[in-house]
Amino acid sequence: MPADATAISLTTNIAELRGVGDRRAAAFRRLGIRCVADLLLHLPLRYEHELPEQSIDLINQAVPPEHGADRNLAVRGEVLTTRSRGSGRKGRFEATLHDGTGTILLTWFNAPWMREKLHPGATIRAWGRAKRWGDYVQMTNPKWEMYEEESPPEGRGERYRPVYPGHEELPSATIEKAVDEILTPALEKLEDHLHADYRKGAALPPLRDAYRMVHRPEDEEEIRAGRRRLAFDELLLLQLGVMLKRRHRRETLRAPALKHHEGMDQHIRTRFPFPLTDAQNAVITDLVADLTRQEPMNRLVQGDVGAGKTVIAVYAMLMAVASDHQAALMAPTALLAEQHLLSIRRMLEGSRVRIGLLTAATKGAARQELLQDLAEGRIDLLIGTHALLTEQVAFRSLGVVVIDEQHRFGVHQRATIRAKSGDPRSAPHVLVMTATPIPRTLSLTVFGDLDTSSIRSLPPGRQPILTRHVLPEKAPDVYRYVARRIAQGEQAYIVVPVIEESAAGLKDVESHHRHLAQGQLSQARLAVLHGRIGRDEREAVMERFRAGSIDALVATSVIEVGVDVPNATMMVIEHAERFGLAQLHQLRGRVGRGTKKSLCVLIAEPTTEEGGARIDALVSTADGFAIAEKDLAIRGPGELFGARQAGVAPFRVADLPRDLELLRMARRDAEAWVRENPRLLGERDALLKKRLLKAHGKALGLGDVG
Repeated sequence: MPADATAISLTTNIAELRGVGDRRAAAFRRLGIRCVADLLLHLPLRYEHELPEQSIDLINQAVPPEHGADRNLAVRGEVLTTRSRGSGRKGRFEATLHDGTGTILLTWFNAPWMREKLHPGATIRAWGRAKRWGDYVQMTNPKWEMYEEESPPEGRGERYRPVYPGHEELPSATIEKAVDEILTPALEKLEDHLHADYRKGAALPPLRDAYRMVHRPEDEEEIRAGRRRLAFDELLLLQLGVMLKRRHRRETLRAPALKHHEGMDQHIRTRFPFPLTDAQNAVITDLVADLTRQEPMNRLVQGDVGAGKTVIAVYAMLMAVASDHQAALMAPTALLAEQHLLSIRRMLEGSRVRIGLLTAATKGAARQELLQDLAEGRIDLLIGTHALLTEQVAFRSLGVVVIDEQHRFGVHQRATIRAKSGDPRSAPHVLVMTATPIPRTLSLTVFGDLDTSSIRSLPPGRQPILTRHVLPEKAPDVYRYVARRIAQGEQAYIVVPVIEESAAGLKDVESHHRHLAQGQLSQARLAVLHGRIGRDEREAVMERFRAGSIDALVATSVIEVGVDVPNATMMVIEHAERFGLAQLHQLRGRVGRGTKKSLCVLIAEPTTEEGGARIDALVSTADGFAIAEKDLAIRGPGELFGARQAGVAPFRVADLPRDLELLRMARRDAEAWVRENPRLLGERDALLKKRLLKAHGKALGLGDVG
């Protein structure tokens, strides 16, 4: 290790610390801890409130004399004797502890491994509930630690002991020792990126103090204060990144100002198969205001499944085409892209709008011809998947980009498609859509650069979808009911989690299809659909289902979005506990598209609290906005809505929605900061800018604004 503590720097290799070495360093690296800075950033999960140690005679006085009376206490002493009572896991292990003033009995139930861990002669510290049993005091299932030193330290006072996330080879106590080794010298090397005046106004402690407070708190108030500072730092850096990007887009990029007039509006509306709702018209008003300006639009339209977002997208794209520009629609799956192609072609039948489709399946000469037509302006509207992001895809004049299912694409991908305009100073208007509404809390984070419009109502005549949860043993009853509905002329989706049989014992498409065809649905016309089926066959199956010549589709979640068959009124989801809440809501949205009453049955036997919460949430509400909030509460923000795809690191400390007020404060202050210093120039903000670019520069594409 370094010769003395002062030689420790933030970049010192973890292996150089006293008591670590190469072997233990490998265990640290499994947790992502490679150097002193990483160790400093490895924060406690929680704290154990350790009480002051007391001598055993004082403990005997502190616990009231009545039988069963108890107190929370801590004691240190030598183990005199140990013994096991009973056998197997149901037995108990006892140790008599002596400290020179008396003895106390320590008892552990259902802990046979204690026989191997604790032996007479050991000096330990034990803490927990001490209870009076007649004339002696006993501690039941106390926490304990071994004193390895030859002479034990002086009795320890009250403290909040950090409990660190670790693993079998690296328990919390070992991490705690390593932190003890580096904390003081490491904190001396730590520079604060927030200047003193700002910290004072925001009631935030210095960064050094905050890290000391979370690693070695003196009381609960210090834990709160340290955590608040570190959580705020995370939120502020993200908000600064979002605000810098937004300012750059608004002030330096230009988009084509699209034409719009009453005649165009009427002409576009004649293409829609139904009159628009008030909610849809309100969103179109927002779009027109954005698209007729030179400032690039960056708008999110969120509406529940079946709310009619596709016509909004078509309206925006036709404004681009009518203004002699091109439009693109990017979907997360080939099936959804194909569904958009079919529905938009039906809407634009007989028009002069030239439409193309680009997916990973578009290959060879057909791909080259399409790319050439696109670059030379012979395609007006291109529909596709991630394939639109590849380098070879170039537009003659891209005016509008629509990104469907926003949560499947990250900030970085939005930036990539925006760059397809070909001119670094210009950008297309971007419209992003989602049927998985973004919770209010998250809308302020990685989506803070988006203006938002919402469609809160469904088209007229739509019936609410009834949702039921049944256990697997009731599945035969469910399928008998499905057979009756099919006999009445209705159609059904049956969703399973996997394509092929697996060791996990999950129902798969082919086996389940055979089981139903030979059993409860033997009288129905069945077909299978999954992602490995080729495009032509997929389209043929969907067309037959839409036309009513298939009664039920046995499919994977490939039908999650985009499939619109009004006569499909039954949705059965097998192993529903294996799907995410947003995904279940999307799947449920495939039914209820017509005027008949629809039913969604979740066949599930949740084995985890989270799985049960997802099922309960779906049964309790059909409101996608409420579902989004519940999903955030169940899962937290880390995995939701493309945070991973965006490359934005999950928060280490901040906890949404618990820290909503801190988030609002960070957003307000970031806006003011960027107004005052829009490029974070100057010595005062130099370190702040450096840490911002390290944290979010790549994910948010801040190279051009930094």
